Amino acid sequence: MIFQSFRWTRVSALLALVGILSSCGLPQIGPNKRQIYSGSVQREGDAFIVSVNDQVTSATAVTPALGFSDAFKNAGLIGSDTIQPGDVLGLTIWENVDDGLLAGETQNSTVLEEVQVDGAGFIFVPYAGRIRASGNTPDAIRRIITNKLEEQTPDPQVQVRRVAGDGSTVSLIGSVGAQGVYAIERPTRTLSTMLARAGGVTIEPEIAQVTVIRGDMRSRIWFQDLYDHPELDIALRGGDRVLVEEDTRAFTALGATGGQAVVPFESQTLSALEALAQVGGLQTNASDPTGIFVFRNEPAEVANAVLGRDDLIGAQRLIYVLDLTQPNGMFQARDFVIRDGDTLYVTEAPFTQFAKIITSLTTPISGVNSITGSLTGN
Repeated sequence: MIFQSFRWTRVSALLALVGILSSCGLPQIGPNKRQIYSGSVQREGDAFIVSVNDQVTSATAVTPALGFSDAFKNAGLIGSDTIQPGDVLGLTIWENVDDGLLAGETQNSTVLEEVQVDGAGFIFVPYAGRIRASGNTPDAIRRIITNKLEEQTPDPQVQVRRVAGDGSTVSLIGSVGAQGVYAIERPTRTLSTMLARAGGVTIEPEIAQVTVIRGDMRSRIWFQDLYDHPELDIALRGGDRVLVEEDTRAFTALGATGGQAVVPFESQTLSALEALAQVGGLQTNASDPTGIFVFRNEPAEVANAVLGRDDLIGAQRLIYVLDLTQPNGMFQARDFVIRDGDTLYVTEAPFTQFAKIITSLTTPISGVNSITGSLTGN
């Protein structure tokens, strides 16, 4: 009778411990599937929970739209001898008389070493006046000056050469081999050749972005697109600023994954399957392959397309659910695009919680067994 009594005591102690654990809860890495679903709109929450399928992957496949505007793409190449505002010219003028307009008594030539093209594109030459230089070649400027001077001195001979040109330079900064200011010359009149002149990019090409700033215009492209699409290799203009920087997009990985962190993108587009791989994949003993969630604030147009509605206004909270155990689960995870700011969360497998209960009970039950053994003499 005594032995039976203690057996019931052990069972009672076990049931009591299970009750305590159930009421107090066990440690967990985050919400489980039941808790996430309880926050859905259908259950008076504020998030739409959507199972990923082919229609959803198509509606959410939105990637950053980078590319040059038509103003950049339609700009023609500048001739290597085209004068721009800011250029500095050197002029030599020969006169066919002993006492010329410009030359001294014992000389028949005059050298003007530095004549800068002003912001409006003009230069001033004595006796020839104000002459438009911008947009002209040195030879065209030579003819203009000659025509102006021959009205005042017989048969003038004029030579025009480019000395320097602040206006015909481009600034390259950021992740390039050699930051600096580079002149637009015949071999470096396009974006790709200028980048090559500066030593290329010093970051992974897959995540490199190139921004060109021209006056109040700004456009950005992926570095790889510059070589995949020749039409994006735009002509440069004096004063352009070129910035090369790393892609700043990132997603947050939480839950039962190989790593929990803010994770930068490693390519232009990133699928849910690739995102899982970046953080070490699922944990064999902890992850639930049926409970992979992506938390995101969707713009209204995307949310309406996903939910088959047209009445949603403003950003909406959506939670996408991936189930890798479904026949097409791996394909859907491969096709579902992760976006900047997403939170990728993997729930724990039910077995993990069960294992925690068993572990939590091990020590108390051992204590009960010890007490029972001492009282029964076993």
